[in-house]
Amino acid sequence: MITHPQTLDVIVASNLFGDILTDIGSAISGSLGIAPGAQHQPGRGTYPSMFEPIHGSAPDIAGKGIANPIGAIWAGALMLDHLGHRDLHDRVVGAIERVVARTARRCTPDLGGIGEDR
Repeated sequence: MITHPQTLDVIVASNLFGDILTDIGSAISGSLGIAPGAQHQPGRGTYPSMFEPIHGSAPDIAGKGIANPIGAIWAGALMLDHLGHRDLHDRVVGAIERVVARTARRCTPDLGGIGEDR
């Protein structure tokens, strides 16, 4: 996974091992705060798929003004793509890219910013 990431598109794993792998992959890429997660269920309609930020709800940093919303927003974009709205997915991801490029200093601390003004 780490030495040849370009060889992977999808990793099929149990919930426990999937959680471990996504946390490791996200941390290696720079921040748990920005990575989206998707748990695709086989067979549409039988069980719902779930989309969430890799970091989950992050209760340990709630209310501190440092939580990064990008993972949740990007997970929503993944859901839009899953539901057949690739155009909307692309618009959301484009907005994430523009905001991060323009407001680097005001980004959350995990991206080298100072967080929200207090």
